[in-house]
Amino acid sequence: MITLRLSRERGYADHGWLKSYHSFSFAGYYDPAYMGWGNLRVINEDRIAAGSGFGTHSHRDMEIISYVISGALAHKDSMGTGTSIPPGDVQRMSAGSGVSHSEFNHSSEQTTHFFQIWIEPDRLGLPPSYAQKTFTDQDKRGKLRLLASPDGADNSISIHADASLYAGLFDGDDPWTMPLDPERKAYLHLVRGTIQVNGHALQAGDAALIANESALTLSDPKQAEVLFFDLAAT
Repeated sequence: MITLRLSRERGYADHGWLKSYHSFSFAGYYDPAYMGWGNLRVINEDRIAAGSGFGTHSHRDMEIISYVISGALAHKDSMGTGTSIPPGDVQRMSAGSGVSHSEFNHSSEQTTHFFQIWIEPDRLGLPPSYAQKTFTDQDKRGKLRLLASPDGADNSISIHADASLYAGLFDGDDPWTMPLDPERKAYLHLVRGTIQVNGHALQAGDAALIANESALTLSDPKQAEVLFFDLAAT
């Protein structure tokens, strides 16, 4: 079963310095039909204006992943981490028992465009931790490249959750297929371009909520960038 979550149906908040689309209920946006999918709780598409950012704030018991599309995201936290996240890098912050952090766009001209992803952890009260890795376009071209997983397989970032995150860049005629466990859930978000997912056409910003499917087939991609999640069913 595939349910489409169209881009135009997402929640939207315009704070001036921040423009944010919410695929699931978040902050002032509430839709009881979209509270999450499996253990994926948040996927926000954020654009931070030049010279702006999120001030210091706190999180607990959540696996938080940032995936930067363009610009750069400066990160500082209470663990002593201070870094910049450019396009191609994936950041994971395990909030665990509690962490404070800030995220900022230090550019004087360029908007930072990134995805903020929250996944529910499999254990509460863990020590907070941080990880960051680079994945090139070549790593992701023509396939789904594993970015984050419970065991850090294939040089991915390890997360404390029964979930795996992949990214892929597709453009061409040949379909691409991978098996799915029908007992689990999956979620595919199209970052840009167009693509068909098991015969369903998606445009940029659209997503597919997937359940009880034994395979994923991506076809007819046009300059498509994809985020794909393999998720616990509950």
